[in-house]
Amino acid sequence: MSMQITGSMNITLNGVDFRYELDGPEGAPWIVFSNSLTTDVTMWDTEVAQLADRYRILRYDTRGHGQSSAPEGPYSFDLLVGDIVALMDAVGVDKAHYVGLSLGGMAGLGMAIEHGDRLLSLAACDARPFADPEWAAPWVDRIALAREKGMAALVEPTVARWFTEDFQAEAANAPVLDHVRRMIRETSVEGYTGCAGALQGLNYLPRLGEISVPSLFMTGKSDGSTPPAASRQMHEAVAGSRCVILEPASHISNLENPAAFDAALFAHIEAAAA
Repeated sequence: MSMQITGSMNITLNGVDFRYELDGPEGAPWIVFSNSLTTDVTMWDTEVAQLADRYRILRYDTRGHGQSSAPEGPYSFDLLVGDIVALMDAVGVDKAHYVGLSLGGMAGLGMAIEHGDRLLSLAACDARPFADPEWAAPWVDRIALAREKGMAALVEPTVARWFTEDFQAEAANAPVLDHVRRMIRETSVEGYTGCAGALQGLNYLPRLGEISVPSLFMTGKSDGSTPPAASRQMHEAVAGSRCVILEPASHISNLENPAAFDAALFAHIEAAAA
């Protein structure tokens, strides 16, 4: 049985004090939203505002992010997936549509592989299935920079990677970019380095064929970190899945191109719910 309340709450699970939020009507189908590295639940505000009239929504700050506590690392995707299952169990979510972006999307692969019976659908956005050496290598320097100089040193390099130059140059987008800068600064060093370590060990590639839930793989056309080729690779490995490439958009595609992102996401969820 699901809980009767909405709003922001805290619960201790797996040694972490998690902040989570509930929205939407009691008894409606569940959606679980999982954030990217160095963001928090508020990255999903636009989506939740449009879905909360007809879905029950659970979103949470990943361990070491936002208002969730940061136990000492290293972290792994087994750990991050275990957190999702524990939260679903504690809140009373039997099955849910799962939506994750970047780190959250990659954890979604683990959910679909290991706990597919708990998912109504999967949307793995701006994600990839495997940390090849070329992609894993820069995390060594990023982890060292965070430990040496703190999260402030990562703000501008991260924003530069995450959004297209055109989006960054448009004055009207300043509030979105400032919101992202704040989320990066407020991420704990331990949470960042722990989750970055999980990314370095990412390898769901050999098991993608085990995913059987309705799946959407979506990324920004200009995303250099989780490029369109990665979404196409996952799409080709997962039977019956859909692949959407958003233009214009880079890595945090729901914030850069919310209209196109939300149209594709909502259509995917509605089709899976039909």
